[in-house]
Amino acid sequence: MENLYVVKMEKEMIDRCAALFMDTFSKEPWNDAYDSVEQVVRFFNGHLANNYFAGYVAMLQNQMIALCLGMKKPWVKGMEYYIDEFCVRSDLQGTGIGSRFLKEIEKDIREQGMDGMILNTQNGFPSRKFYEKNGFHEIQGLSVFARRVADH
Repeated sequence: MENLYVVKMEKEMIDRCAALFMDTFSKEPWNDAYDSVEQVVRFFNGHLANNYFAGYVAMLQNQMIALCLGMKKPWVKGMEYYIDEFCVRSDLQGTGIGSRFLKEIEKDIREQGMDGMILNTQNGFPSRKFYEKNGFHEIQGLSVFARRVADH
């Protein structure tokens, strides 16, 4: 793990990011299905087009092993970092890479003047324990709501 380094996500990385994302989330426990690689590439490009975008990639021996899609989110007490998607290559989960990756992200966002991190995760998934282990806590009384406004 000594050769692990973190870089900011750039447009030329999108195809590799999409492949890592699809490979990770199509497996247990998520079992997500995707219509096409293009669908996921569009998703990543949508993030990159956001003027508040802040994405990171973890590299080990020049191989992409983890990614974090996120954005700067203004709030009344400052700026926080919202993690929309976070994944570590399946065969490396549970090795400490995710925790180290989060620490590097935290260091960078702190240098940018952000003072908090926020995310959503599903109850009952291993990701919840991972985030709790890394200092995140559930905000009591907060619920996440969604509503579809168009059928596609």
